[in-house]
Amino acid sequence: MARAPRFWDTQHTARQRTRGLLLGFFVCVLLCLATVHLGLTLAWWLLFHGWPYPRGFVLTNMGVTLFFILGGWWVEHDAMRGGGRKLALLVGARPAQAERNLAERQLVNTVQEMCVAAHMQPPQVVVLARADAINAFAAGWSPEDSIIAVTQGALDYLTRDELQGLVAHELSHLKEGDTYLNMHLVGMVYGLELIYNFGAALRDEAGVLGRWFGSAIMAAGWIGWFSGKLLKAAVSRQREWLADARALQWTRNPAGLGGVLRKVLYQRQQAQRQRGSWHSDRRSYTGLNHPLVQHMLLAEVPDSGRLAHWLDAHPPLQARIAKVYGRAMPAMALQQDEQSP
Repeated sequence: MARAPRFWDTQHTARQRTRGLLLGFFVCVLLCLATVHLGLTLAWWLLFHGWPYPRGFVLTNMGVTLFFILGGWWVEHDAMRGGGRKLALLVGARPAQAERNLAERQLVNTVQEMCVAAHMQPPQVVVLARADAINAFAAGWSPEDSIIAVTQGALDYLTRDELQGLVAHELSHLKEGDTYLNMHLVGMVYGLELIYNFGAALRDEAGVLGRWFGSAIMAAGWIGWFSGKLLKAAVSRQREWLADARALQWTRNPAGLGGVLRKVLYQRQQAQRQRGSWHSDRRSYTGLNHPLVQHMLLAEVPDSGRLAHWLDAHPPLQARIAKVYGRAMPAMALQQDEQSP
């Protein structure tokens, strides 16, 4: 019988790989600065062969490029000003009603219990009441503005042990500062995209010189932007492995988080069999399609338009399930579905 991997080893590996990827991201930004400068240098040489470069040519190239990267970071950082509670409002979540709803009271109690195990301050608990898909996310810059959001589907279809595994996974993201890390990376990637957009605008609107210099900036910006997105997705996948391992550490129950992932897989398989019912499927993910929460979810909302799986922010569900149990496991049917006629 296969044996589940030790969660301490998984955590160590995830942290180690995250550090390597963050170093790669820093190198990517430096390469983007160098590539923009080299592209502009080549464009100048092709257009004005033999002419000396203008005074401050290097500093201007580097300064403008850094301006766009840091500007993109600031824009995304500002979008999250107000922390998790602002984000909860943006996606239509409401505070859990522990006094009036038994399932939501159980959710709040579970969050408080797991926070004791994790030695952390409990976040505000909110519910995405119109989302039937099993999912959740955590967000917040600090303990005071942190939230954990759980869908109605999770409340309807998960057992208490499974709900505990889901909550433990999300609390790991708060404990490890993953929201803070991800929003910084999102901002840097947006800044790299701004470089590409600036080059496109320059190429289209600034005449002959603009076409040369704009094309050089576009090429450098696209390479930096795409490389940044690949690295950001890779970092996010490592944080998911880490959160899964943290959940096993705190609950000591692979069937908890494992059951959640298997039920999510079941919902995905059912949705694939009923592709024609698009409107019903869209309602299942109400509140989960917002771009600011996509990379924060327990499991990404299906999107067939992605470029293979290179840009996925989460590892494949089957791989996560196999990691939790130490062996491959099938999808698990939902109890309410089994009881329905």
